Amino acid sequence: MGYLVSDNRKVTTHRLMEMKQKGEKISMLTSYDYTMAGIVDKAGVDIILIGDSASNVMVGNQTTLPMTVDQMIYHAKSVARAAHRALVLCDMPFGSYQVGPTEGVSNAIRIMKESGCDALKMEGGVEILDTVKRILDAGIPVMAHLGLTPQSINKFGTYAVRAKEKAEADKLMSDAIALADAGCFGITLEKVPASLAAEVSKTVKCPTIGIGAGNGTDGQVLVIADMLGMTQGFSPRFLRRYADLNSVITEAVGHYVEDVKSGDFPNENESY
Repeated sequence: MGYLVSDNRKVTTHRLMEMKQKGEKISMLTSYDYTMAGIVDKAGVDIILIGDSASNVMVGNQTTLPMTVDQMIYHAKSVARAAHRALVLCDMPFGSYQVGPTEGVSNAIRIMKESGCDALKMEGGVEILDTVKRILDAGIPVMAHLGLTPQSINKFGTYAVRAKEKAEADKLMSDAIALADAGCFGITLEKVPASLAAEVSKTVKCPTIGIGAGNGTDGQVLVIADMLGMTQGFSPRFLRRYADLNSVITEAVGHYVEDVKSGDFPNENESY
């Protein structure tokens, strides 16, 4: 049973709605492989996101754009095998749904069938509403993603806070309402003013998950490698580091190298 988790039932979209109604905060973290997902699931995280941030964290790309459907399925399948309690949520990568509803539904069905995940996340507002509705009609749960949408980084040209001006804030609110009314089970709000995120969270019925959006959302998400201190040179205001695994791993590997070079490893007890 997870840390501080008394309810060990499988987390579903229905349970997430119950959590919002009860005022219970929702925890979400990314994972991209079987081993890490098993640890995160056992620790009690409510949602495990296979983010297209794997492009940055696992592959070393500068943006999320290069990730393919095949790559997302590979990572999601690994995570789904390890997660027994958490809801497993997979990002639809750039290009898999922007062309139109038909291709979007086809890719959504493929990801669900081949990965074993529980739901999908899609970036965008009313521009993708028709595709979202078609995917929902196919019986696939969808979490929306508004605010800073990394798949549109070339359009934005910056990772700065979004929706600071009234026009963009009004559009974000109307997008959130439209997506929630269409049946999205949740909305991720990334890098938007805390006051706006809190207002959206009070307005829509579905849960909201914030990242750089203040504490007024129904839950929070971070990239696992960032919050564990594995990545370096990335320190946005919203990031809280809960460990310094970069130093721990570097020290451990260095110690291993020393032991191998000196002949100390393996010793008699570690040999057959």
